[in-house]
Amino acid sequence: MLGAVETRSVSPVFVGRAGELTALTEALSRGGAGEPQALLVGGEAGVGKTRLVEEFTELARTQGAVVAVGGCVEIGADGLPFAPFSTALRALHRRLPAELAAAADGQEGELARLLPEFGDVGSHDPAAEDGTARLFELTVRLLERLAADRTVVLVLEDLHWADASTRHLLAYLFRTLHRGRIVVVATYRSDDIHRRHPLRPLLAELDRLRSVRRIELARFTRAEVHRQLTGILAAEPDPTLLAEVFERSDGNAFFVEELVASHECGRGTAALSESLRDLLLVRVETLPEDAQRVVRTVAEGGSTVEFDLLAAVARLSEDDLIEALRAAVGANILIAAPDGDGYRFRHSLVREAVSDDLLPGERSRLNRRYAEALEQDPGLVRADERANRLAAYWYHSRDAARALPAVLRASVETRKRYAYAEQLRLLERALELWDEVPDEVRGALRPMDYAEAYPPCGCDPETTPLRYLDLLAEAAVAARLSGERERALKIGKTALRLLDTEEEHDPLRAAWFWTERARLQSNLARGDGWAEIARAQELVRGLPPSAVHALVLAVAAGWGMLRNPGPDTLADAERAVEYARLVKAEAIELTARGTLGCIMLAAGDTERGLAELHEVRERTMALGQFHEAARTHVNLSSCLEGLGRSHESVEVATTGIDMARSHGLVDSAGWIRANLAESLLALGEWDRGQEEAEVLLRTAAAGTKPGGTALMMLGLLAVRRGEPALAATRLAEAAARYGTRDPIPQYTLPMAHVETLVAAAEGRLADVRAALAAAGEAGFPPGTHRYAWPLVLAAVTAEADARGLPAAADGRPAALDLIRRCARNLATPAPVWQAHSLHVSAELARAEGRDSAARWAEVVAAFAPLDRPYELARSRHRLADALLAEGGRREEAAALLREAHDTAVRLGAHPLREDIELLAARARLTPLTADRAAPGEPDADHDASDASDAFKLTPREQDVLRLVAEGRTNRQIAEELFISPKTASVHVSNILAKLGVAGRGEAAALAHRLRLLDAPV
Repeated sequence: MLGAVETRSVSPVFVGRAGELTALTEALSRGGAGEPQALLVGGEAGVGKTRLVEEFTELARTQGAVVAVGGCVEIGADGLPFAPFSTALRALHRRLPAELAAAADGQEGELARLLPEFGDVGSHDPAAEDGTARLFELTVRLLERLAADRTVVLVLEDLHWADASTRHLLAYLFRTLHRGRIVVVATYRSDDIHRRHPLRPLLAELDRLRSVRRIELARFTRAEVHRQLTGILAAEPDPTLLAEVFERSDGNAFFVEELVASHECGRGTAALSESLRDLLLVRVETLPEDAQRVVRTVAEGGSTVEFDLLAAVARLSEDDLIEALRAAVGANILIAAPDGDGYRFRHSLVREAVSDDLLPGERSRLNRRYAEALEQDPGLVRADERANRLAAYWYHSRDAARALPAVLRASVETRKRYAYAEQLRLLERALELWDEVPDEVRGALRPMDYAEAYPPCGCDPETTPLRYLDLLAEAAVAARLSGERERALKIGKTALRLLDTEEEHDPLRAAWFWTERARLQSNLARGDGWAEIARAQELVRGLPPSAVHALVLAVAAGWGMLRNPGPDTLADAERAVEYARLVKAEAIELTARGTLGCIMLAAGDTERGLAELHEVRERTMALGQFHEAARTHVNLSSCLEGLGRSHESVEVATTGIDMARSHGLVDSAGWIRANLAESLLALGEWDRGQEEAEVLLRTAAAGTKPGGTALMMLGLLAVRRGEPALAATRLAEAAARYGTRDPIPQYTLPMAHVETLVAAAEGRLADVRAALAAAGEAGFPPGTHRYAWPLVLAAVTAEADARGLPAAADGRPAALDLIRRCARNLATPAPVWQAHSLHVSAELARAEGRDSAARWAEVVAAFAPLDRPYELARSRHRLADALLAEGGRREEAAALLREAHDTAVRLGAHPLREDIELLAARARLTPLTADRAAPGEPDADHDASDASDAFKLTPREQDVLRLVAEGRTNRQIAEELFISPKTASVHVSNILAKLGVAGRGEAAALAHRLRLLDAPV
């Protein structure tokens, strides 16, 4: 509105940046075609990032794109949570109100945390740890819906000022935005990103994403500075001026403008101070006194200052204020804010220079004026910014008594927006101010009681003052929820140290802090957390029922459920439910009931356990406690799979994923998806199970334990499909996710299972035995049979396959004895585990030379009705082998092999398919399929006197392989066959290549397993 009087220091000609602008326009084209684009534009302050983005957004508008720009806001040294997203969404709301409302339909309460225009903020669940993730997921879905049928360009400026919540949301957006016609451009100052700058880790993380492109702006060349000067002066610049400006500016576009402005003000470039700050202040110092005063006031008000707020603080008449603003805008120092409601500096470098030039007393006085004006008229700023800005103004005014209440109010508002990192910063500021505040002010403060089950003061909250410990509890939870677990641990340690003193002795509060510490110890892989839980139990023992007592019991029961779900754990869960009901803490009650249901199932009380879980699921959904509802979906789907009811598990998991995603519960969706992948693999839907595991690895849950489970499932799939090396890699990646300090059977036993399969595939029988021995020594707690049976089966199958190998003889009796002891101790509460028990018994008989068709017929009959196609195919193969060995039932054996072969082909289970085809070749059965011959595979029509023909082994190589299988060295082979050791070595190398194995042990195991050295059946 004051643009007509601006002096000309900006070139009307866009200079240079052709390559960068081309990159942005290409991204716009790809984004418009439905391929979301993410770009980071970096460069030093003043290099021209804003001008480049302005040119790009203008171009985008001409092509019909909807452009929304948001900038990170700085108030003093503080950023407002989610400021750039809120500003951009507000712009979209103005431009597309109906479309944005439709995209947000049903989730307005949650999204109002970012954009108050959506209405009232939804209820805040303090126990919902993934509230932030839910908000992030809903924001991404909102943008995807809005960009479904139009191109949206989202520009987020000045990331170097971004608060932690904004950085986290941006990272989530860049990782998970996969649909829609959308282009996201974020800018930052590269020269501000020092080694400890909080943006630096985010940039490193985004650099690893192939979907993110980084553009770095270099300074102008001399020729580009010449073009810039020509545009500013509207004439050819004097060569001397060009030389001096280029030398002094070093090609920085903004410095070029300031040098020209200084020259136009009558201060030649030669007279300029070498100080950068002095250069930036040149134009300010030429303004009238009132204009300088207004500029100084705006500099301390934040990135943008509303006109009415500025008027209240500047204390000038309206006419004088407008004249002062006209002068500042005319000098190109201030500009009108994009929404026309206030003013900001044209370049933040000038604002920083002006702010740095303020005297300490002047700065605190201006902040006090801002705070007083805002308290007198709260409507001077937007409601969603009011609490944070007032807290910042009072804090920087150095008035601790006024700052502490304002900071605490802001922390509550920030928590409601799930901006936990900013809440933590505010609470730490409150802790810093605490001792500076007079007792009467502290005595008037009241507890916030947001720290989950943290005990209220114990009396009337209307009359009981806030305590320092209450602040520590709030800060500890905020630190945990924001991912600052180390900081949470330190805060909790401080609190526990205080609670050890006589003045602060409080068993309930101490128990709460020990429970928090237990959770953090586990999350940080510092231990299993049991010592901390035990300490908390000691503290509450004998005390009247309370929410903290119920919480301690519920946490203890949850710990035991995962590690040792015995009678003590059952008792803890039952008492947690009882205590929670007594104190009417329904959220804790439902958590404890969910745990109780799982423990009942582990103890064999199937129907009551399932009924409990179903009731908890229905109640949590009815109450809108979606976090606990998602946890119940996790546990229910897992328990159903443990009962062999995989179809029901898939149904529950699918519903749970939809529910979790609709409420933005990303981590919970990851846990449920891991269970879904497990059930799909069990049902023989291997491709779909692999797809679900890979989807999980592309989500935010990839780095957590669900990501470890997904990797383990992929490892299991790899080894079953004949890729043991890939399986080993997946296994190592899964182990990194799980950690080593808190071994939980539901992770360690499946890991041992895959490890055993890999070792068996590579002929490492000693490692197979070691894996089972380690698992057996750790024990199989109640309810872990579902993980233990596959492990024991893998171990006994390896022993049976190695029967007759000289290398396997040593230690074999002890290994078989261990397998028997493990099997005896494992429960069989469902038909699927009864079938596994029969399978283990049949493999034990095969390992001891007592194989019989009758045993295998029993195994086949047990698996046939269970929807376990892989296990059924394996048992059919073994039954066919036994029938052929006993003789006389070739047609029945052929039919079994055909059925097993069809399954192996469909699943892509190459080792099983190979076993079946070679058995058919040895038995000279009819072809298993109409067209089965392939390079390197046996053909049943081949007149095979030996199955070794399938691998095209020469008679000499067969002799060598037989000796390798007996454990002979190259020298011993040479002596036996009257050849040189070198020739023996060549034969061994050729055999390994033909068999496709990596070592002699694996070759021996494969030869024995496939009976390559046996006579035809």
